Amino acid sequence: MGLSEKNEEKRSFVNKIKKNSFLLLTLIPGFLYILAFFLIIVFFILQMSLTTYVGGMVETSPTLQNFVDLTSSEEFKDAFSRTFVFVIISTPLQLITGLVTAIIVNKSFKGRGIVRSIFLLPLAIPTIVTTATLLLLFSKGGHVTSLLMGDYSWFPAIVDYEISFLNNETLAIGLSILGKVWRDTPISMLILLAGLQSIDESQYEAAKTMGANSVRQFMYITIPLLIPAISSVLVLRSIEAWKEFIFPYILAPSYPILGVLIEKYFVQLNNPGMAAAIGVILIFLIVIFTVFLNWLLKKVNELLVRV
Repeated sequence: MGLSEKNEEKRSFVNKIKKNSFLLLTLIPGFLYILAFFLIIVFFILQMSLTTYVGGMVETSPTLQNFVDLTSSEEFKDAFSRTFVFVIISTPLQLITGLVTAIIVNKSFKGRGIVRSIFLLPLAIPTIVTTATLLLLFSKGGHVTSLLMGDYSWFPAIVDYEISFLNNETLAIGLSILGKVWRDTPISMLILLAGLQSIDESQYEAAKTMGANSVRQFMYITIPLLIPAISSVLVLRSIEAWKEFIFPYILAPSYPILGVLIEKYFVQLNNPGMAAAIGVILIFLIVIFTVFLNWLLKKVNELLVRV
């Protein structure tokens, strides 16, 4: 690259800065606000993670003992496994349900506004209410168990014993995932709906004239052009899934995931050092998983464009 080209790029960069100077100035307060909170939180969580506590009082600092203890903790390993399962199941489910609902409300039909409002309804219900409802339905003696055992005259008995949904690890974590997906699907739907509405209809018309059926249009027009929205959904929802707390805390307290384990150490065991160490590991996992997702989506996009 010659000297004149470098100077031209430099002038172009400076002109862009000048052109967007007002926008950049308005962003500075928000950026400083986020940065300040981020640095404060990171500083204190690192400080606590490098400190051991006894009865809530500082014992030793700095030390890596909390991290050493976690490497040999079966409870931590189990919590990590459950969290990983929670993420890899709930994240794609939120993408699929969000995509299906977004495609439905993207169509023009009578009553579309009502259908869209129904799909958005989970956002209007507080998470604690959703969780409490699931607890009432699936707890011992709850409506679902009674229904399956034929306690209601209008429904035949399917089982002759009481299913303990909340005392079975698979069922309890499954219920937590069910609640999480139902509660957060509208967020995925709104992101994907915005992506669908940004696709130019002329591309579908051109594909039809070339004989492409609906499946090929979906695979080679909708999906590639929706990759930015899909990326946003997967990244945002996976981060939320990694740090999920309320659903497994209430529906699966005997089978904690990492978010619940942090609460256990911090509140119940009065050990903020171990809680902070788990928090640091959780942040590290979120960063690694997000980088992996972005790499995977980039490869998928390249493959679809090539095809």
